[in-house]
Amino acid sequence: MKSDKHWEKIGKYPHHGICVPLSALRTKTSCGIGEFTDLTLLIDFCKKNHLDSLQLLPLNDTGTDTSPYNPLSSCALDPIYISLFDLGLDRTEDFHSLTYSQHILRNEVLAKKMEILKELFDQTFTTLKTTDAYKAFLEKHAWVESYATFKALKVKFEGKNWTDWPENYPPLHRTEVDFHIFLQFHSFSQMKKVHSYANSAGVFIKGDIPILISPDSADVWAEPSFFRTDVGVGAPPDYYSPIGQHWGFPLFNWDVMRHSGFTWWKRRMLVAEELFDIYRIDHVIGFFRIWAIPKGALPTDGFFVPEDESLWEPLGREILNLFLETSTMLPIAEDLGLVPPVVPPVLKDLGICGTKVIRWEREWDEDRTFIPYEKYEPFSMTTVSTHDTEPLSLWWEKHPDIAAKFATFQHWTYEPTFSLEKRMELLHSAHHTPSYFHINLLQEYLALFPELIWGSSEDERINRPGTTLPTNWTYRFRPFLEELLTHEGLEKALQKILMG
Repeated sequence: MKSDKHWEKIGKYPHHGICVPLSALRTKTSCGIGEFTDLTLLIDFCKKNHLDSLQLLPLNDTGTDTSPYNPLSSCALDPIYISLFDLGLDRTEDFHSLTYSQHILRNEVLAKKMEILKELFDQTFTTLKTTDAYKAFLEKHAWVESYATFKALKVKFEGKNWTDWPENYPPLHRTEVDFHIFLQFHSFSQMKKVHSYANSAGVFIKGDIPILISPDSADVWAEPSFFRTDVGVGAPPDYYSPIGQHWGFPLFNWDVMRHSGFTWWKRRMLVAEELFDIYRIDHVIGFFRIWAIPKGALPTDGFFVPEDESLWEPLGREILNLFLETSTMLPIAEDLGLVPPVVPPVLKDLGICGTKVIRWEREWDEDRTFIPYEKYEPFSMTTVSTHDTEPLSLWWEKHPDIAAKFATFQHWTYEPTFSLEKRMELLHSAHHTPSYFHINLLQEYLALFPELIWGSSEDERINRPGTTLPTNWTYRFRPFLEELLTHEGLEKALQKILMG
């Protein structure tokens, strides 16, 4: 199959791991938010507990937006994750209240960090720009020039959407652009160091490549022909959203991208390959067909692109083949929601894993019973929840009818509270399906110990899709990573979960 060479490094055998938003981590050297080099402690945690996969939610620059799925760039990393400590600056005291708050205060952290990093830039850039490492970075990442120009203009025009910038403006000073290149150089340097550390510890890093990009991004600004702004992307009406959804992202202009030799996608994949061994294909269904909504229209007025259903399978196959041909990273598809029948056979034919969220693995076209674990396809990743779902305890409490049916499926006596014993048993089951990958959000394991989670199940949720709540994407793990490394109870629980 097409992905055989991608499996060579990873291996077709059971892989076990955890998933985290980098932002949610904290260590004793963090400054207000999780940072690239904080991941070395999490890698130590993985190695100690025989977990060989560490999945990260997207790391792209999102400016002042808390959602990592609304990137300002297809390639740039978020400079908010730069470790000041790793750069020789111990400023932890300056960020003490921001690091110890229950929720991430992103914009406060960002403003404070940029101020400090600008001082460092002023002090060190004259020397840095003459180094071989910096010159090599510029040579390898040609995209960074237009990205940095876009960011400098964003600052100049006080964060306004690029479509609202004046037509004529004075030229930027070179240092305004260089500052943003400087930030990317340090972001990539730190994350590449983490990637090497992970591989030396026998841990694979799984990245996440968001399918869509903000209309107010460096990419749409610099290469507008690749995107259709006459329509926006969303979701059609369904059982969960009777009026549909309008996400506001631009649609890809596949014909223009194809004519260019898919240079935009190739660049994106090769940049990601420097940092990850495996990657999540976000919303893989969107590569087969996607819901387009005309400008100013409602989601109910949308239509699928391509409109001709017979073109869905060839388009999806073309794009996925492109990914496999461009990069050596192993893809894992996020194929959740209403999946067209053409998608699973293509994934299976190419040897690309799909995603199985246990609570949704049901005979939907028949009696809606839960599918026995032994019937799971090996080319898959089993998980108990995602960043967009309720964590297990909250799901159990909010959906008693489904929980009761699931209890029957598990041969449990239904109780309105999801007990620690049930959690332990379900996590064990999730790690022993025939799937090649078994990865869960870190907080699902932490919830085995009340002292490792916040007081309410609601506080353990990362995101509530379709809402603009101030708590979305501000989740932070309660314990510092140093505490996790020395928590004997968690270590013993993980041993039991992973045991056959």
